[in-house]
Amino acid sequence: MNAHTPRIVLVTGAGTGIGRATARAFAAQGAHVVAVGRRAAPLADTAAYDEARIVPLTADIATEDGPATIVRAALQRHGRIDVLVNNAAIVNTESLRTYTRASADTHLATNLLAPVLLTQAALPALEESRGVVVNVTTSVGQRGWPGNSLYAAGKAALEVLTRSWAVELAPLGIRVAAVAPGAIDTPIGDHAGYTPEDRASIREWQLAHTPLGRVGRPEEVAWAITRLAAPEASFITGVVLPVDGGAVVA
Repeated sequence: MNAHTPRIVLVTGAGTGIGRATARAFAAQGAHVVAVGRRAAPLADTAAYDEARIVPLTADIATEDGPATIVRAALQRHGRIDVLVNNAAIVNTESLRTYTRASADTHLATNLLAPVLLTQAALPALEESRGVVVNVTTSVGQRGWPGNSLYAAGKAALEVLTRSWAVELAPLGIRVAAVAPGAIDTPIGDHAGYTPEDRASIREWQLAHTPLGRVGRPEEVAWAITRLAAPEASFITGVVLPVDGGAVVA
């Protein structure tokens, strides 16, 4: 790929929040983006930012054939994959006392197993392009999230995978990094079924543990993702970059 060839970027969870901001940020840089999500309408809103550069792809990364289908669609459209952003995740209102086998399986299938299998499916294309994988974790994974331990645990595991893959894939020319957002203004809590009171309580707890004293914006996380994936970051791999207003060090 020469300097004038647009990069091909695959972003999961691109219908809202960090995924939407990331898809748009890459498009603004001139990349072609495959924006993946489960719901067509939000993806269409994401793509409306630049329909020439953002292609929506409605798919569920947690299904058995989801990863292969997504990678195949991206390659059929563009012939290559240069950057994979594993952003899609779910949160629920359960805790250790209420998890069931089914709810735990659903949670980990999306937040942990899907990034593993999607990265695996994209590996031949990433090896060919000497590409980049950016995982989206959470700063809470480095501390603790009472009442939402499975979410934090899945994201912490994704950080271990980030470091492990960085070493494993370096001989192939593939870089792997992660961003660990803190309190960010996204609708993920709305989708989880939290009541307004629950969301207010969570936000109060987050702000109390954020030294900069405010909620971050999806665009701030997207900036970090695009920087880690940039060609200028070619000597950076295995890093997990907090984007959390200082929460992880407080």
